[in-house]
Amino acid sequence: MTHQPRRKQPADLRSARWFGPADLRSFGHRSRAMQMGYSPEEWQGKPIIAIVNTWSDINPCHTHLRQRAEDVKRGILMAGGLPIELPAISVSESFVKPTTMMYRNMLAMETEELLRSHPVDGAVLMGGCDKTTPGLLLGATSMDIPAIFVPAGPMLRGNWGGKTLGSGSDSWKYWDELRAGKITQQDWLGVEAGIARSHGTCMTMGTASTMTAIAEAVGMVLPGGSSIPAADANHIRLCSESGRRIVEMVWEDLTPQRIQTREAFENAIAVAMAMGCSTNAIIHLIAMARRAGQEIGLEDFERFSRKVPVIGNVRPSGDKYLMEDFFYAGGIRALMGNITQHLHLDCITCTGRTLAENIEGARVWNDDVIRSVDNPIYGEGSLAVLKGNLAPDGCVIKPAAMDQKFLKHAGPAFVFDDYPSMKKAVEDESYPFTPDSVLVLRNAGPQGGPGMPEWGMLPMPKKLLKMGLRDMLRLSDARMSGTSYGACVLHVAPESYVGGPLALLRTGDIVSIDVDARSIRMEVSDEELARRRAEWTPPPARFERGYGWMFTRHIQQANEGCDFDFLRTDFGAPVSEPVIY
Repeated sequence: MTHQPRRKQPADLRSARWFGPADLRSFGHRSRAMQMGYSPEEWQGKPIIAIVNTWSDINPCHTHLRQRAEDVKRGILMAGGLPIELPAISVSESFVKPTTMMYRNMLAMETEELLRSHPVDGAVLMGGCDKTTPGLLLGATSMDIPAIFVPAGPMLRGNWGGKTLGSGSDSWKYWDELRAGKITQQDWLGVEAGIARSHGTCMTMGTASTMTAIAEAVGMVLPGGSSIPAADANHIRLCSESGRRIVEMVWEDLTPQRIQTREAFENAIAVAMAMGCSTNAIIHLIAMARRAGQEIGLEDFERFSRKVPVIGNVRPSGDKYLMEDFFYAGGIRALMGNITQHLHLDCITCTGRTLAENIEGARVWNDDVIRSVDNPIYGEGSLAVLKGNLAPDGCVIKPAAMDQKFLKHAGPAFVFDDYPSMKKAVEDESYPFTPDSVLVLRNAGPQGGPGMPEWGMLPMPKKLLKMGLRDMLRLSDARMSGTSYGACVLHVAPESYVGGPLALLRTGDIVSIDVDARSIRMEVSDEELARRRAEWTPPPARFERGYGWMFTRHIQQANEGCDFDFLRTDFGAPVSEPVIY
């Protein structure tokens, strides 16, 4: 039986260090709290709960979190805590350039330091837009005070011309149709106006829904909370319930470290594979696990990929359903109920109960949306890890969301060193692309991008679109949106910008992949590669000052989770509590 820590007493509260002592410094803390209108009765002997809110005026995924924070506060007050809201960088996927991945670690650092430097006993983390979920959880894990995550929730399904639209997936689809001359500019404007109809995150199985599902599978979200649509009244109740629960978690001293075991992260990998997850899941999950001191790596994803099929019939891996449908079909609890043979059911969660207890009684209400393992939409997991002389440290592909004829393919590479030159070429109908060509973009990784942008779903050449083709083999050291699809090889590691083998590839070289064999290579001799290596010169640094300068000197490669090296749990001694004199 696992040892349970004793229940905390008021004197044990972290905030008591600020407010309890009969000295001048604590007098200052109390008087300043009273300056804001608080009475001593509101904080004495009560947990103070930080609400780390990533709301902003330019994050459409989080426009409702300003009000939802009030719902969280209501729950905290009901349970006998004192809520304080701490705003954090929002990292809007829609607007932040060059890429939100540049700022995931900034949000992680901010979250950790907000919690460390303030008189708080627990935290409610409010996010959902792609990088906010891992960013908030990374910071809270490093700080390791009781914390619970509240997902922003997916938006309502899109609509245009009587057709259901899905975030991202239909953007790419109809953009190609426009370029191929199959729809009009007026049609395109209709798609633009109808694809995003409410607040909330992408309603396809993009990175946002992938990461919130992972947060729940790890045990950091209340049961069923990860798939509630943002506009649903259930979401308001989730916020209040999370506020009530975090107060109890403080008294129980239920910290991320107790929840986030290796087995919990294996549960998250299994759930991700079953849901048809975003390729970004690999990078974020590795970073999250290693922050928790758990050595999860690409080999763990490969192991689960071979045995856990895709049963979440949600686009882009699925054919027609969206996150609303997934929620109505039973949501994440129902999906986990269908893959119990692949889960560690005794893992403790933020409820204080086990995963088995959390999913007890879950039912599937539509078995076409949430399939059984005997009737999957794809026989293996959502992602596959490939290795070879092009990617000795690995790369990733999403077999469930691509034309299956490219699972085994070889063709001549067309190599581009930057996005503008590649973009110009694919619009040039005289360019000698063929259906067998392999379109390659490099210098788009963690340092080269900079920040590893979501460029990896390289645009199809217009020439091929007009031939009626909608997929080809594409290769880069970039990422792609979880809403994307196609035969796109991503996260090539090491990246070309730091001298990975991708830097040595040349136009005309044959690139071959075999997804079943998990291999990728360029058909170039070792002797020729050595000659090219001797001729290669490193490109100039992207930044010479500021955050970018720090980023490029400390960012790790994709297979390591793209965390900063100095933020890893095993980097140096633990940080102590701040001194108060």
